[in-house]
Amino acid sequence: MEQLMTKLKASAEAIRARIGDQPVEIGIVLGSGLGELGDEIDDAVVIPYRTIPHFPISTVPGHKGQFVFGKLQGRRVACMQGRFHFYEGYGMDQVVYPIQTMKMLGINNLLLTNAAGCVNTGWKPGDLMLIKDQIKLIPDSPLRGPNPDELGERFFDMSNAYDKHLRAYARQCAEKLGIPLHEGVYQLFTGPNFETPAEVRVARLLGADAVGMSTVPEAIAASHMQMRTLGISCLTNMAAGILDQPLNHQEVLETGERVKKSFQLLVKEIVHGWPM
Repeated sequence: MEQLMTKLKASAEAIRARIGDQPVEIGIVLGSGLGELGDEIDDAVVIPYRTIPHFPISTVPGHKGQFVFGKLQGRRVACMQGRFHFYEGYGMDQVVYPIQTMKMLGINNLLLTNAAGCVNTGWKPGDLMLIKDQIKLIPDSPLRGPNPDELGERFFDMSNAYDKHLRAYARQCAEKLGIPLHEGVYQLFTGPNFETPAEVRVARLLGADAVGMSTVPEAIAASHMQMRTLGISCLTNMAAGILDQPLNHQEVLETGERVKKSFQLLVKEIVHGWPM
């Protein structure tokens, strides 16, 4: 426990040495296909993960593996261009380390984005989904082990993991822009393989609308630290078994590329008026 806090403080201090003492309002995790948004940040300070003490290194194609600090739509933000996944070989605790570092920097608002497989047969690839809840049947937890009281209580509520007021605000932003925005449940699978048709059928029976390999551990850590969290998925493909065709990562990247303009517009609109 003490070792974790010592590491987090060292990571935060190294970042502060680069960005100064001005408060950062919103942390943003840019999922597959959305990384270019980090290039639009004004007065940007780019900090590669490899230069931050105790940080993991992103290994996923399309993830730049760096923080970008600066202003987006006039708000001071910290953007992660690339996140960490369980399938890369990292423990759940390492997956959420950057989120905990954000909290150490004083960030209390978090926007999580991802690319996901679409389970809801009434939707289609390229649609955007506001995450209203999540399912994690994987036994490991990012908070397994001693609890650092400085971060949060040992046992904590998850009934509003994706803040309902922020979700209502995001729906208003989407309506203003004329961007269709579904709302649904995201289920975590560990990857790196895509889910099987049978697993997708089970996910649908459980009430999942989308499946993916990220976000859920981050939202758990954020709830632990009482960060106000919003989550948005880009549904890049229909999940296994829904269509009679194999799945591949290239499809994820291509769909993300096709819809990135509307996704970026929505994220920028949300950030611009984010209620504090």
